[in-house]
Amino acid sequence: MTIPALRAGMVISPTYSEIMTELRIGIIGCGRPRGTPGATGGGIAHAHAKAYLAYPGARIVALADVVLANAEAFQADYGADRLYIDYIRMLREEKLDMVSVCVWPHLHAEMVIAAAEAGTRAVYCEKPMAVTYADARRMVEACAAAGTQLGFNHQRRFGAPFTKARALLRDGAIGRLQRMEAVCPNLYDWGTHWFDMLFFFNEETPAEWVLGQVEAPGGPTVFGVKMERQAVSWVGFRNGVTGLALTRVTDPFEASIRLIGADGMIEVGLQFKPMLRMWGRGQSAWTPVDAPTTEWEGFGATVAVSIADALDALKEGREPETSGARALKATELIFATYESARRGRRIDLPLVLVDDPRAAVLGG
Repeated sequence: MTIPALRAGMVISPTYSEIMTELRIGIIGCGRPRGTPGATGGGIAHAHAKAYLAYPGARIVALADVVLANAEAFQADYGADRLYIDYIRMLREEKLDMVSVCVWPHLHAEMVIAAAEAGTRAVYCEKPMAVTYADARRMVEACAAAGTQLGFNHQRRFGAPFTKARALLRDGAIGRLQRMEAVCPNLYDWGTHWFDMLFFFNEETPAEWVLGQVEAPGGPTVFGVKMERQAVSWVGFRNGVTGLALTRVTDPFEASIRLIGADGMIEVGLQFKPMLRMWGRGQSAWTPVDAPTTEWEGFGATVAVSIADALDALKEGREPETSGARALKATELIFATYESARRGRRIDLPLVLVDDPRAAVLGG
């Protein structure tokens, strides 16, 4: 099936800036704040709510959560006119401009598709996209068919160390980009960010092939999804640049990305202080690079910038930086790695699947 919204820079919906006096926001999945009794996730919906409250003209009008007490507590903190246990009813009755989907990945597809079918103008969903590649594609297809703007929370595109690293790369600080290396705990939950960043640093150049290997036994379960113990993913891009993603069971704040050019290297690492460093022409060691970190160090600050961009895109009729089309490209690399591990060979893209290689490789 053709997915019209995948064309870079495509105008997804008409410009609403002249007709929208208020942006009506809904949130599906309130949860509990990170670290509080009963919390089972990161409390990301709270970061979404703060982002909407900070955006001029946006108003949270409705909340949906299967636990009414969660929605009531959330309403007390951030406001909302109405509460729902049934998110379908909320989507049908509220006529929302944007809805945030802040639940675990196995529920993303049904909720995003329901929002598109209800006429919601835009959806901003948490990552990873979905538990299967087929569901990820269905989400993009449904939103494209309905004219619904779709975005995912790949908010690292707005973190100052990452944008500074790309600016250095664009300015030729390390010469022509040749290879990118990424290290993180897993392919799926963390990997979705890092694969997305490979496209970010490589100017959204399409990937052509993936060669991967996976060590399945002993991996953790994250947000209800089984992860590998370790994995290697080698990606070839159309411009000749290659990407190497390595996963391991570790502290997530050891995650890093290295950009290797003809004349040096740039590295962004969550464990570095500061997060950005470079080994360029005439240097004999890594040199720290100053980059404002306030946007990144606050848990929800880059989420706020990302949601603001999505709302701006809705008003301007353009593709958001964290669009569903871009998220699908990163998701394709995840599932192509599992498919390569299963088949024991290189997988050429676009990815064509008849089932779920992640479940086949990891056993669930």
